Amino acid sequence: MLGLAADSLRADMNRLLASLFHQGVLDEQFLQLQQLQDESAPNFVSEVINIYFHESEKLLRSLRTLLSEREFSDSKKIGIHLNQLMGSSSSIGAQRVRNVCVAFRAASEQDNRAGYMLSFSRCFPTI
Repeated sequence: MLGLAADSLRADMNRLLASLFHQGVLDEQFLQLQQLQDESAPNFVSEVINIYFHESEKLLRSLRTLLSEREFSDSKKIGIHLNQLMGSSSSIGAQRVRNVCVAFRAASEQDNRAGYMLSFSRCFPTI
């Protein structure tokens, strides 16, 4: 019984991953991350993803705070946060988040505050 349930769960996970790859949410870097998981570290991928979510949430909150300041002037700090988010997203294969960061950075380099505030709120509405 347990073997059938595990097989069913594995099949569901494979379908979900295939869908995420097809939608452009994940890229091949995620597959490389999965290859690092073995018997000595059976929860490696989930631990890395949990760290990514935790750190990304902090970065996004910091970005929202910086962007909501009336006297917005710290574009260097925004760039640092974006670079961190882009780097960590790239390292786990979160392609869509990385692409959003690239677009957000382009808007910020053009000093288009209204444009990047709008794109930020559309991409990360709950942060």
